Amino acid sequence: MTGTLDARTIPPAQDRCPSRFPYWQAVERPGVARVRNLIRKVTGFDILHDDETARALCNDLFSGDPTAERFVGQVYHGDLGPKKTRELLDAALTDGIDTVPDAPEAMKALFEEFETVPGWVQPELVEEGAKIWRRWGTMLFSFAGAETLEIYTESAVATPLSLAGGYAGDNALRRYLETCRFWCNVSEPGALLTPGSVGRATALKVRVMHVSVRDRVAKHPEWDEEKWGLPISQTYMLLTLIAGSLTPGLALWTLGYQTTPREIRALIHFQKYMGYLLGVRIDWYPETIGDSIRTLLTTVVSRSYDSGDHGKELIESYPKAFAPRDGQRGRKRLRAAYNFRINSVYSAMFMGPGTRRKYSMPTVIPWLVIPIVRFPLITAMEFARRVPGIADVHEKIMVAHRENWYRAQMDGREAQFDASGALRR
Repeated sequence: MTGTLDARTIPPAQDRCPSRFPYWQAVERPGVARVRNLIRKVTGFDILHDDETARALCNDLFSGDPTAERFVGQVYHGDLGPKKTRELLDAALTDGIDTVPDAPEAMKALFEEFETVPGWVQPELVEEGAKIWRRWGTMLFSFAGAETLEIYTESAVATPLSLAGGYAGDNALRRYLETCRFWCNVSEPGALLTPGSVGRATALKVRVMHVSVRDRVAKHPEWDEEKWGLPISQTYMLLTLIAGSLTPGLALWTLGYQTTPREIRALIHFQKYMGYLLGVRIDWYPETIGDSIRTLLTTVVSRSYDSGDHGKELIESYPKAFAPRDGQRGRKRLRAAYNFRINSVYSAMFMGPGTRRKYSMPTVIPWLVIPIVRFPLITAMEFARRVPGIADVHEKIMVAHRENWYRAQMDGREAQFDASGALRR
């Protein structure tokens, strides 16, 4: 296998796979086997993992984050309660765990793990990956939002989001913008490697939030572990990391953004360390572009398209979230109208046509002309930034733009990353 996040990882006692992630049945399907063999014969590249790696990924659909789960169970949802725990978290994230008197043992264990930088971390690659995110500006937000719609067809992903309610209905824009704030914070210069940084604090708060939601969803009568494994499992968290490295690195070429293979490898490493801070402790981690492609395709062939009304609500809520709202006038209304149309276009571009036809999505004609007109301009910008001195100016402009866009969308609100909210049903 290519690499591990934690040398202490103990192999699972048994091999298992959720019934709605039918990987082992999928690889035996004639169509999948035929395409796999043809590509392997012509290029020498196997589009799927070897059995050992596939078993690890399937097993990790049942794996969570024990260290953070202990903290959430004993402290956050324990005697201290959410409010006091958030105060202790803020203090420890700002000044260090040693400054928190009588910190619970579960909290000390969480911070010991969080503050330990693994030996495999290459700071220069982490920083290069973060720099690429900054260079993409708001395009990262638009692409990430659009590509995620494709996986909302899976109940393993859609059910936790539907139960939590964050990305559904009227809450869709607010929760999406909180995620945008996370992306901004973790990609600031030095954010992931600087103790006490806002980026590291945001990562830990999101980790705690994930664990809290996982606990509530796992206990909910609508969740079926045999079908879907664990909510927000290690494998699906890994796929989220791939969605922030490999897929935009390749797909954004269609819009004029030029990300080289070396830069994609830097993105993979950046995401690997960010995943570590978020509690990703899988048995196997893709270190290369090829292994990332194989991991992605492992999920593609294992889809069940079983999310039903939950997925429908999530998918259809996303573009509608950007539409002009009651009370918006003048410039705000024009900005909202543009965001609605352009994000509808990106949704159409980065969803599979077969998937998109199943849902009620906004029309993209004539708005599809926008990325076509922008393509030569973005391409020219990508060439220009290679000139010494221009790259730094370009990055500053993109960072300022993403911050201005975020503030305009939030309209005075602040992201909370609150783990104490109840499920909506």
